[in-house]
Amino acid sequence: MANNNHYDAIVVGSGISGGWAAKELTEKGLKVLLLERGRNIEHIKDYKNAHKEAWDYPHRDTPTQKMKEEEPVLKREYTLNESTSGMWASHKDSPYVEDKRFDWFRGYHVGGRSLLWGRQSYRWNRLDFEANLREGIAVDWPIRYDDLAPWYDHVERFAGISGNRDGLDVLPDGQFQPAFEMNCVEKDVAARIQKAFKGDRHMIMGRAANITQPMPEQNRINCQARAKCWLGCPFGGYFSTQSSTLPAAMATGNLTLRPYSIVTRLLYDKDRKRASGVEIIDAETNQTYEFTSKIVFLNASSFNSTWVLMNSATDIWPDGLGSSSGELGHNVMDHHLNVGAGGEVEGYRDKYYFGRRPTGIYVPRFRNWNGDQRDYLRGFGYQGGASRRGWRRDVAELSIGADLKDALSEPGNWRIGMGGFGEMLPYHDNRIYLNHDVKDRWGLPVLAMDVEIRENEIAMRKDMMQDAVDILEAGGAKNVRGFSGEYAPGKGIHEMGTARMGRDAKTSVLNGHNQVWDAPNVFVTDGACMTSASCVNPSLTYMALTARAADYAVEELKKGNL
Repeated sequence: MANNNHYDAIVVGSGISGGWAAKELTEKGLKVLLLERGRNIEHIKDYKNAHKEAWDYPHRDTPTQKMKEEEPVLKREYTLNESTSGMWASHKDSPYVEDKRFDWFRGYHVGGRSLLWGRQSYRWNRLDFEANLREGIAVDWPIRYDDLAPWYDHVERFAGISGNRDGLDVLPDGQFQPAFEMNCVEKDVAARIQKAFKGDRHMIMGRAANITQPMPEQNRINCQARAKCWLGCPFGGYFSTQSSTLPAAMATGNLTLRPYSIVTRLLYDKDRKRASGVEIIDAETNQTYEFTSKIVFLNASSFNSTWVLMNSATDIWPDGLGSSSGELGHNVMDHHLNVGAGGEVEGYRDKYYFGRRPTGIYVPRFRNWNGDQRDYLRGFGYQGGASRRGWRRDVAELSIGADLKDALSEPGNWRIGMGGFGEMLPYHDNRIYLNHDVKDRWGLPVLAMDVEIRENEIAMRKDMMQDAVDILEAGGAKNVRGFSGEYAPGKGIHEMGTARMGRDAKTSVLNGHNQVWDAPNVFVTDGACMTSASCVNPSLTYMALTARAADYAVEELKKGNL
């Protein structure tokens, strides 16, 4: 009798990297089981709020007091509102412990945070893969830019990345669709910056996973500039699991999708030193099931993939599968932010813009680059944009009546602002671990967070604010003011590390092909694998690493090595 619970490959998690794993493995002929701990969200049909406006919500898309009481973590940020209610994981069902404050925003549903992400998509540069070795930080990456470059090409073409070929070493060009256009103010400010800094600093158009040309082969229509991306895009205007990788995987006939499937552990065969599959709890029935496979791809998001490893093979390694190096759960990274500057731009009162562009301007890293040396390591970039103030502005001279209404019916002055994204170093002591005293809704132990920024990041933040002021003033902005607000790790929603890649099993969890040293048929290709963080948004790199690892895994299967 056939084993209906056996597959060639199991992919855990259906977000950005899990969707790519499913697509690549099924297209190479493998029968794949894709497991998602949350509910299913079907493309188009289940985007319930995609066409709603603020006035369509009972509280105009603002969180109620009850929502704030029920979700103490989500209320810390924009993540708590009526339009995306139910899209972010509930702290009530899936709590975690904060030894130190950590803002963990998760998406537990098919597609994961690929439905909710900011879509900024940048390649790492050559130095990003070499910096650890050059500076003696943590461990060396086991790969270099050239190893990943063809896979960047591969994922950019399929995902649909819009951008200009800017010719910058710090931000390598890729396979782009035409970029969105800067508005008139941004163009002039960018030109002034280029002249003032003699080409050492650049303001370019942000590269985004929003397509500007239709992709009929994927049934995707170009971005409609509605600024409703995180409600799910019925046009497929941005890359998500639902719009891109999942349909491709389904089209092969090789994919089985199983939502409501919480993976509790990997099944480990200590004689073969391989994983033989996974154990799950059905999130609806609480029933336990086992599924077996030749290979397993862990793509449950950085911390949840590590949680699965920590909860596996504990009879052999008390701290879990992959813990033999002592690095599992360590080296947590994020991008630190909420620091930058903003100012006013005079004139241009006869100019405006159309649509709600899904991306803004980007200022690539310039610190500790091309001979610049600071009293800290690594660097930062900025994201931002220029716009005219809207009806919410305060008109001090007109506080009531018809004159006020007339004034607010016209757009206000132009403003420009930008916020920094800074690289966080991989400190061993920044860690997550299992707390068995606190359990989630299904009786499983939860993660505890012990993470903070250190002196290097604090020193960097001073430059992140002052440099933003200097750049905007050089660009012609007036009344420029810097800001440096509250930041807690996790706030960037770019959590990385905890199962890093490396060259030596004694100092890393994964090898250069994302295989767990202690179980080479287990691949981890989400943010957990990251050895350092760069300062650019990481999702494009997860995609490329996943496609590369999937290709390798299939070749190794054919050779009988897994």
